[in-house]
Amino acid sequence: MAYGPLVVCSPLRLEARAVRRGLRVAGGAVRPDGITVRVTGYGPARSRRRAAALAVEEFGALAVAGVGGGLTGDLVPGDLVVGTEVRDSRGTGARCPAAPVLAGELRRAGLRATAGPVVTVDRLAGGDARQRLAAGGALVADLESAPLAAAAAGRPVAVLRAVSDTPARPLLHPGIVTGGLAALRALRAASPVLAAWAAVTGPRRVLLAGPRSFCAGVERAIEIVERVLDQRGAPVYVRKQIVHNTHVVADLERRGAVFVDELSEVPDGACVVFSAHGVSPAVRDEAARRGLDAIDATCPLVAKVHAEARRFAADGYLVVLIGHAGHEEVEGTLGEAPESTVLVESAADVARLRPADPGKVAYLMQTTLAVDEAVDVAAALTERFPQARVPGSDDICYATTNRQRAIRAVAGESDLVLVAGSANSSNSVRLVETAQRAGAAAHLIDGPSDIQLGWLAGVSTIGLTAGASAPPAVVEDIITALSGLGPVEVTERVITTENIRFGLPKEVRAQ
Repeated sequence: MAYGPLVVCSPLRLEARAVRRGLRVAGGAVRPDGITVRVTGYGPARSRRRAAALAVEEFGALAVAGVGGGLTGDLVPGDLVVGTEVRDSRGTGARCPAAPVLAGELRRAGLRATAGPVVTVDRLAGGDARQRLAAGGALVADLESAPLAAAAAGRPVAVLRAVSDTPARPLLHPGIVTGGLAALRALRAASPVLAAWAAVTGPRRVLLAGPRSFCAGVERAIEIVERVLDQRGAPVYVRKQIVHNTHVVADLERRGAVFVDELSEVPDGACVVFSAHGVSPAVRDEAARRGLDAIDATCPLVAKVHAEARRFAADGYLVVLIGHAGHEEVEGTLGEAPESTVLVESAADVARLRPADPGKVAYLMQTTLAVDEAVDVAAALTERFPQARVPGSDDICYATTNRQRAIRAVAGESDLVLVAGSANSSNSVRLVETAQRAGAAAHLIDGPSDIQLGWLAGVSTIGLTAGASAPPAVVEDIITALSGLGPVEVTERVITTENIRFGLPKEVRAQ
């Protein structure tokens, strides 16, 4: 799968020795997998000469590994910076799209690693010069990386710098010796990860499942919070996560949204938004009692299930809710008629039901269930209670169903399926389970840094989708990161087109 041998460029012999020890390579030897470690020389002039020679060599992947000067106050000696891009004062350099993947793997190996820009300077920077470099966005400075990385000429490239000095502990600080030793130890520990990165480089095909990412209910909920922030200013309180996605929550927090678990955390009289997953009547009553300015972002499809629960309960039925305990949507639905509603998660739960009147049973479903799973439980219910009332229309939302159908359409052709979504996103977890039932190896990832290199070994085709609460940009980030391992051919498989849009509540409509 891999292109060919990895060449590791280390400017100094001390750095090269640390890398070789990590790779268990003696002297100038070559590992069985072809990895070589070269001393390229100190400073920009030597690195430019070595880069000119490298550019015409045959190799599969290139890594630059050495120590560097940290530019930001949050870095300490021994930290690792994986370059997302590397540049010098002449604009020479390269982008390293797979940096988030490499940084994530280093963190899983127990190392302190972050991904960000690296800058190559013509002379050692200190004081004001270091501050100016940091103001430009760079995390670490060195004297060699930019021309060496440019020599990759389109081949996979990684830049790894271990921090030896920082603004608080500059080169002339008494602690520079211990800082340098910490950096060399980090380089040694990181070297096996560089080898693992090189082993999975190569061309791949990505099969994009369509539809994917945001659904109408999620778009509506996010827009509600954005409009409230625009119209009323920060802070705006949101009970629970507006949707289950870390990227969405972080973005809204930057804009001034404050996410709370309970209404007791919201000041009296403040504005609070109820999340897309819905709330129980008890929560609404508490908000009214406290004089909170409540705006409801409940997905209309969840609100439909709430209405069905109230209707069945009012007609004297035992309402059986098929869903997952602890999920916010389930808690809200159970709260509509708590005396008349019971939760079941499996056919075994159905067998334990003891309704007062077996002829007065109705069932509803959590909107984000896996279709196959829900059908099995519903079949157990109707087998035991043949007269059971069913929802007036399908409770599992169109977006959940469509995304599950779409991932099944690509899973059979994929060596690996990646689902973009957060761990607390029910619909995203169900997509992983759907792909696994279709026979594919599948994993849930919040972003590129969650991709484990071991998953990619021997993989030539990757199926890719995103849960209904995951932003489209995350999918693009994943494709970009994979392209840093080699050329990526992207093919989209669309099983249906979604054009549903839900209206906004009157409180936030444009006047």
